[in-house]
Formats: sequence, structure tokens, C-alpha cells
Amino acid sequence: MQSPGRWMRAALVVVAGGAGAAAEEAPWSLPRLEGRIALDGRADEPAWQGVAPLPLVRYAPTYGGTPEQRSDIRMAYDDEALYVAARLGDTDPSDIRVNSLYRDRPNGDDTLTLCVDAFDDNANAKCFGTTPAGMRFDWLLSEDGTARNDSWDAYWDASAALSPDGWSVEVRIPFSTLGFQADRGRAVMGLMVSRLVSRSGERVVFPDIEARFDFTAPSRARDVVLDGVRSRTPIHLTPYALAGLTRRGGAGTDFTHDVGGDLQYALSPTLTLDLTANTDFAQVEADEEQVALDRFPLFFPEKRRFFQESSGLFDFATSGGGQLFHSRQIGLTEDRRPVPVLGGARLVGRAGAWELGVLDMQTDDLGQAPSENFGVVRLRHGVFNPHSFVGLLATSRVGGGRHNVAAGVDGIFRVQGDDYLSLKWAATFDDADDTATTPAQRSLFNAKWQRRTERGLAYTVEALRVGANFRPETGFLPRSDVTTANAVGNWFLFTDKSRTFRRVFPGALAFQTFRNADGALESGTWAAWLQWETKAGGGGWIEPKVFHENVGDAFGVGATTIPAGRYTFADLQLVYSMPQGARLRTDVNARAGTFFDGTRVQAVVTPTWNVSRHLELGGSYQLTRLRFRDRGERDDIHLVGLQVRAAIDAKASANAFVQWNSTTQQLNANIRLRYNFAEGTDVWLVYDEGLLTERTLEPGAPPLPLSYSRTLLLKCTYTFNR
Repeated sequence: MQSPGRWMRAALVVVAGGAGAAAEEAPWSLPRLEGRIALDGRADEPAWQGVAPLPLVRYAPTYGGTPEQRSDIRMAYDDEALYVAARLGDTDPSDIRVNSLYRDRPNGDDTLTLCVDAFDDNANAKCFGTTPAGMRFDWLLSEDGTARNDSWDAYWDASAALSPDGWSVEVRIPFSTLGFQADRGRAVMGLMVSRLVSRSGERVVFPDIEARFDFTAPSRARDVVLDGVRSRTPIHLTPYALAGLTRRGGAGTDFTHDVGGDLQYALSPTLTLDLTANTDFAQVEADEEQVALDRFPLFFPEKRRFFQESSGLFDFATSGGGQLFHSRQIGLTEDRRPVPVLGGARLVGRAGAWELGVLDMQTDDLGQAPSENFGVVRLRHGVFNPHSFVGLLATSRVGGGRHNVAAGVDGIFRVQGDDYLSLKWAATFDDADDTATTPAQRSLFNAKWQRRTERGLAYTVEALRVGANFRPETGFLPRSDVTTANAVGNWFLFTDKSRTFRRVFPGALAFQTFRNADGALESGTWAAWLQWETKAGGGGWIEPKVFHENVGDAFGVGATTIPAGRYTFADLQLVYSMPQGARLRTDVNARAGTFFDGTRVQAVVTPTWNVSRHLELGGSYQLTRLRFRDRGERDDIHLVGLQVRAAIDAKASANAFVQWNSTTQQLNANIRLRYNFAEGTDVWLVYDEGLLTERTLEPGAPPLPLSYSRTLLLKCTYTFNR
């Protein structure tokens, strides 16, 4: 029998060997601009004539072959920034998709996108996109593109122009936004560029990325060299002032006013300090309403800008949707009401070979919510090969006479080719624990083996164990004291000869969650599906599912109650998505079958109509029909949403979001008017209204007020740049 040491050494050899799984091309020297550029979107300056166009490859709807549309894309740099110029031909210029002028909301538009792996770490990237109207959108990628943050906004510029034979665009991304490392004036980055013709689904890319990989995966980027450059260390000071009227419940209207601000200072080209005082998030878009159809808490994503920069660094996600750190625990109550944030600091970036993140925030007292301090420390270091790392994350939450501390270590290792091993261990330390609490009760362990590919066989096999006293109160934990065993697989089949389908992929999954206390199966899901993508950009799937639930305590779903007991039930789901290039389109998600000891029929429709580039109408309607005939219970749950986005141009915009939830009988409206002078310099007018559509609690009781909350705020921010 071999010793554990020999097994460990053998495993390390296999992991390290993953570095040689694919041959790496030598870095390509990016050309330097010789002349000035006027960022007018026309890309006709003499300086561009000395820059060769990129060799583009057709990525979709079929990989390889001659693109239908002509694309001339050039990239270069100067002492201050990275530039892209593109002249994008179109055989039918009248059908170029220009659907939206609203920032960060490409909705079926033609696009040009650029992703930059500034640290050349093959895991993280900053992505920038624009449309024929010059509308900008940007996002962050982490974990080789498997995690994405669309709420991030950066300082950069783009300009576009339509022409008789297509459209053209120029992009300027300051080095201060990229934050790269340079060694004696030499920087190596990973770059990816793509152009999408929305109406046909045609996409061309640089470099040559096979269709089995995502075209934005940082590990597939082309390494380029920039010589004679240095990263900038900017200062962004953004004070704000706001004033307005607020009212909650039957109380009177109060005049409110406040001031505060944020300071972003680059301590070095790779390390950025953010300070915030009297932090305000009045302009943040409202959460989309959700209806809980099981007994576990709902997850809402983070949208607040202060928490976006390098947010992927703080990821410590576990099977089943858990997070060791979730920033929405800071400054929000469990029912999503804001808690005053007195201030805080965040330090993110790189120190040598280490990725570093430190966060500390202090909230104020809000009635039943005590003043609290939240702290987070994150470290990560590459090991073995360019696609592997190990890390540490620690959090603390102190206030109200108690404390909670969590600490975890994690690692993702590229073993060979497309196969990755992920390991995570974490523990919490809480003053509510008694002395008899064991290490196993306060800890979590998660292991996952994954083949990451989009051609052929892709699979994930994972196991998770969560102790009964594992409580990460600065994170998100759907359930505790369980052990899970999950497996999911897809077989991706490209159908190049088909006129309609780009690829089809059958798949199956088996998820099981067992209670640690008695080993009983608490939850199980078993499913098989057939999914497809069309060459025009649409898709869908059909999926039968079988469920098992062992309910220990009764819980409510809408106006019905699910009693304690063991249940096995099944349903059939059908999803259809129209191509995003259509100006009038919708997604349809329907399912029907048994549900615990009753039946469920559910339909979700999300239509969108791009009336013009100045106006977009969107809606959502979810009907959940529950029937429990043997118990005489029934409910029809309605969730209705209406979204109106309007824009005069890329600076002046309006967004109205109205939602009604039949479970709470609340109608909520969030209306935001914005004038964006420049990135970080805005005037916002925000109006929030909450109405009760069912106002009588009991017969004879006085009716509740129609409006239970109302806010009207004017907020101004101005960013001083250096």
C-alpha cells in the first residue's frame, strides 16, 4: 500500500503537468500609435493607417469559414491608454441593430467588445463594449469567465458613427482603468476582441478561439506586449449631496438632506484604496421581486457601485449557492431596507505575486438593527500553472454585543486539459456557540471536479458538507447541517450543416442533500434535458424533473402551507428564447406537474420591445397556480413587472420599474432620471413609491394607508480626477 505522502506527490505532479496541456504562443508586440487620435468614432486618422488590422476568425453561428460581413479592427496604444478602432461593414446598413441608448443595457444591439486580462493571470478580465450608438457597457470576469459581474462601471470612452456601408467606432481605455503591472516599462496583457452582428448572430473574434471555449474566457486571450509604458496612479474624488422628501407608513413627510463621498486613490499601479464616508446608494436600481417556492432564503445580487471593483476577488462560492462573503449583508436588513453606512475602506489589487483584498465597513444604529462593523480580508496566489491558485478569506461581523468570525482556504487547480479541481474549507467562530461545539460542527468542506468545455462532454461532480453550527453571518448560506452529492453533465454537439440549429446538448443531473443528524435524504433533484441554440441567437430546452423533499417543519408558499412530511413529485419544464436581435422578442418559461402533495402550473413571460433607440419597453409576468385538493388549499401567485427605459442620448436617460406581488399585495415603483456629464459625474432624480393593494387586515379594523412609503430625492455627484 502506498503512503499518503507518495499519493500527494503524485497528485502534485499531475496538477503541475496541466501547465503543459496546451502550447502557448509567444507574446505579440502591440503597435504604438504614431500620431494623435480624435475620438469621434470615424477611425479615419492617419495614425491608424500604420496599424495592421487584426486577423479575425468566425466564431458563430459556425466556427471558421468566411464571415458574411466585413470587419476591420485595429488595436494600438500610446503613453496614456489602450485604443481600438473598427470599421464594420454591413451589406444592409438599414438593418443595423441600434436598440438602446441606455448605459449598460445592450438589448439586441450590434456590438464591439474588448476584454483585457491586464495582469495576464488567465483568470480575470475587464470587458468593455459599445454599440453603433456609442452606448457603453462593461463588466468584470473572474474564475476564467465562469463568474461575471455586470454591475461594475469604469472610466473609459467610446464614440461611434453610422456610415452608408456600415458603422465605425473608436474606444479609449486609460491605463489607470486597467491597472496593469509593468517590468522596466514592459507590460504583458491578455486581449480578446469580438464583433457581433445581432440580427444574424454572426460573431467574429480575435484571437482564434475554438467554439468549445467561451469567447471571453481569459485563459484563451492572446498575450500582447506593450513597451515603454507605465500604469497610472489616479485619484478620483466623488462627493455627493442629496435632498428630498421621505415618508414611511402613516407618519408625516420628512425633509431629508445629506452629504458624503468616495475617494479612490491608487497607492501603486496595482493597488487601489477606496474610502467612503456617509455612503449613499439612493440611485441603485431596485431589486427584482421574487417569490419563495421552497423553505430556503432568497438570494439577491449586489448592485451597489462601491462593492463592484474587483468583486470577483472576494468570491468564495460553495455548492448550493452559498457564499462565505456576500456584501449585501452590509447596510441592508433581512427585508432589504437600507441601514445607514457611516463609512469604510477597501484595498484591492496586487502586491507582488499576491492578489489582495481588504474591506472594512461601519454601519449606524437603525432601531432594532444595531451599529455593526464588517471586516473582510482576501489573499490569493497562483500555483503550479497559469490556471491554478490557492487563497484565504476571513470575515468578521461585530456589533450589538456579539461577534461572528469566518475563515476559509480555497484552491482551484487545472489538472489536465479542461479538467479542474476545486477545494474549499471554511469554519466560523460565534459567541453563540457553546463549549461543546466541535470543529466539524462549525465548518464546511466542498470539493468539485469539473471539465470546462463547450464542445463534447462537460461535467461537474461535487460534494459538500456543512456543519450544524457553521454560521457565516457576513455571507449567505441556504441551509446548514447537511451533506450534498451532486453530478451534472452535458454533451455539446455542434450542427454546422443545419440551417437552424447552432448546437444541441443533451444533459442530466442528480442532486442529493442529506441531513447530517440522521443521514436521511432531505432534498433530491433528478433531471434530464435536451437544450438547443439557434444560429440566429435564440434557444431553449425541454426538461423533465423528479424531486424528493423531506420537510421537517411546515412552511408557507403564498397563501398555502406545506405540512411536514416526505414528498416525491415531478414536473416538465419547457423554455424558449427568441433571438436577441429581434426588436420585439420574448422568453417563455413554462412548467407543470405535481408539487409536494398537490399540483403546480407555472408560466413566466418576459417580453421586450425596442420601439426605437430612444425607448425600450419590457415586461415580466409570472403566474404560479398551486392546488392542494386533498387539503382544500389553493393559491394563484402573480408577479408582474413593467420596465420603461428611455434616453435622449447617451447622457440623458430615464428608467421606470414597477412591480406588483400578489403574495405581499404590494405595488412598488422605482423611477430614476439621470444626466451623466461624465463617468462618476451625475445628477439623479429618484422617486420611490410603495402602495398596498390590500389595505384591510381584519374585518372591522381600520384600513392601512394606501401608500406605505414614498421617497423623492435629488442627488448630485461630481468626480474630480487627477
